[in-house]
Amino acid sequence: GLTDIGRKRGHNEDCFAIETSIQKKESPQGTYYTAKGFFLVCDGMGGHASGEVASAMAVKNVYNYFRENWEEDELPDVETIKKAILSANEAIYSANIQKGQTGSGRMGTTLILTLLQDTKAVIAHVGDSRIYKVTRKWGLEQLTTDHSVAQAEIKHGVSPDIAFARPDAYQLTQALGPRDNNFVHPDVNYLDFKEDTLLLMCSDGLSDNELLESHWETALLPLISSKANLEEGITQVIDLGNQYNGHDNITCILIRIKVQPNLEHQSPIF
Repeated sequence: GLTDIGRKRGHNEDCFAIETSIQKKESPQGTYYTAKGFFLVCDGMGGHASGEVASAMAVKNVYNYFRENWEEDELPDVETIKKAILSANEAIYSANIQKGQTGSGRMGTTLILTLLQDTKAVIAHVGDSRIYKVTRKWGLEQLTTDHSVAQAEIKHGVSPDIAFARPDAYQLTQALGPRDNNFVHPDVNYLDFKEDTLLLMCSDGLSDNELLESHWETALLPLISSKANLEEGITQVIDLGNQYNGHDNITCILIRIKVQPNLEHQSPIF
């Protein structure tokens, strides 16, 4: 994971967290690995340093929630995921109310979350930060749909050309913090990895202007290989974001999942 202020902002309102554990296990059939991973990116908004307060609050709340509510070797269910995200919303919303903030003056944040358990994962999001998947077979796939005015219009049958021509096309329809829990509806999806995969999580400073769609083959596809250095790779991805975008903070998390089938186990090797 890496975050960068970008080229035009005075401070960084993004926040992220990563925690992984990998255990090697021996069995009569051979060696295999079990893995568990927590990955979270939040892109704050609100100006005057409020955005970074909101994103940090969300990261802290969600991280602490799963420390207490994810003990087993199973991924949490949909309700648990939603409770974690809504607890963060409640904390930021309460802070807004206490400060007497109203309307657009309220701080808020987007959120993207990935929880990984061996070769399975669950992803969740609120807002327009994105999660992408890259495989050799299918290339780049966007796994999240932005919670924006344009995407809401498209969902209701409006053509993309008309939806994105709206002056408020990119305005968020959901975020954590500005409104109470009745208005927050996280999208939650489960994934099962059958082949070597690279997951990319990012704030919109990286995904804007179709940047990843244009450069994934050179910037991301090679990183699926075990020989590729992910730390160097992510630095290059952030540099690419600054080169072509740079108007916003840029945060990126890369997760490389190596799936090696054997007789009894799907083994993720990190």
